[in-house]
Amino acid sequence: MSGHATPGWMRQQERSNLAILKLMVWISLTFGRTPGRIVLHAIALYFTLFAPRARRASRAYLKRVLGRWANWADGYRHVFSFATTIHDRIYLLNERFDLFDIEVFGAEALHEALARQPGAMLMGAHLGSFEVLRAAGRGQAGLKVAMLMYEENARKINATLEAVNPRAVQDIIPLGRMESMLEARDKLESGYLVGMLADRSLGDDATADVPFLGEPAPFPLGPWRLAAMLQRPVFFMTGLYLGGNRYQLHFVPLADFSATRRDERDAAIAAAMQGYADCLTRFCGLVPYNWFNFFDFWQKKKCSET
Repeated sequence: MSGHATPGWMRQQERSNLAILKLMVWISLTFGRTPGRIVLHAIALYFTLFAPRARRASRAYLKRVLGRWANWADGYRHVFSFATTIHDRIYLLNERFDLFDIEVFGAEALHEALARQPGAMLMGAHLGSFEVLRAAGRGQAGLKVAMLMYEENARKINATLEAVNPRAVQDIIPLGRMESMLEARDKLESGYLVGMLADRSLGDDATADVPFLGEPAPFPLGPWRLAAMLQRPVFFMTGLYLGGNRYQLHFVPLADFSATRRDERDAAIAAAMQGYADCLTRFCGLVPYNWFNFFDFWQKKKCSET
């Protein structure tokens, strides 16, 4: 099988500019979060007006989750929520945790899993902010987080971090290399939480259709196969933005591959993926403007037989 279409999230050009980002960092850290948020309104207005493809995808998603027509104000609120979580990274990476009210739910189950063996896998999504996990982790002794991500994205993240805070330390394990799984295993053995965003795939990734917001959507199999090989408990994780300076961090148990036999692995992966999609459905319903996949998420990959 060949001719895999490149997924929408990779086709769309990211309109990032490090010079503008550095200016935003300076404004935000010099004058505070409130003046920085004033600039965000202009940025959100620009993207709402001049990013038609993202606006169409936003409207299609919001219509599903809201159960009604998504108007212009809904689209603006969606983009502004996204811009806010990006902006707040500036403060979180510069350890200004005092600016935020972060509630944590489900940490007990996570700590119980870590007490049984070192390390656990976290399956996140482009839902809310993953950065609040690192903020909460610094407030809880021993909660260390490393991220597995595609190599190109890892390079972009590192460039962004340098603009935000050159001293910021972020453990990133690039995917797509022979040693990636070994690095992840070593982190887990050291007691790290190893996180992945499991809602997007590369063009040639194997996927499985799982019901999400009323219709099957293609989710990548790779993160789950990796978790099964690493034989660790897996938790859904999301840092939901609730407006103002409020966030909620949620951990939900999905699977424990340390207790799964090899012949049970496929069924366990399928069950975990459905649990993951169910979590996405639940949390999107609670905070609909936190879903930050601005492309046709339900679009099927097109393949041609050779």
